[in-house]
Amino acid sequence: MRIKLIAVGTKMPAWVTDGFHDYCKRLPKDFSLELVEIAMAPRGKNADIAKAIRKEGDSMLDAIPANDKVIALEVLGKSYSTEQLAEQVVDWRMEGDNVSLLVGGPDGLDARCRQRADKLWSLSDLTLPHPIVRVILAEQLYRAWTLINNHPYHR
Repeated sequence: MRIKLIAVGTKMPAWVTDGFHDYCKRLPKDFSLELVEIAMAPRGKNADIAKAIRKEGDSMLDAIPANDKVIALEVLGKSYSTEQLAEQVVDWRMEGDNVSLLVGGPDGLDARCRQRADKLWSLSDLTLPHPIVRVILAEQLYRAWTLINNHPYHR
């Protein structure tokens, strides 16, 4: 199974890149996590934010493989405990699905990305900085994998 994190933003601090890749390296090849970075549309003083979101949405939709299950990270999505996330991962694997996770830019996801999604997932009721979301997602997917495989990390 392959999980593709499609996220807006290309210039992340080193600690974000290091944290994300640390958890990716821990995952086995049959449960890989890869990152596809989408360039953030320009936002200036008089920028058309709706146009910027549409441009990012176009790029995100183009990056989704045709048969992937799509899960959009969205504040109004469903929250999962780690155990529930592990159950979701088991379901994805049983169904033979590869998964694309969508993380929007600072102004959110394009509506078409939410419509394309099979599920909406909320990491928290808190507003999280987009760089931190990458690390949290990688860690939680690794934690779910350890739970499924009775690895001591989850304890």
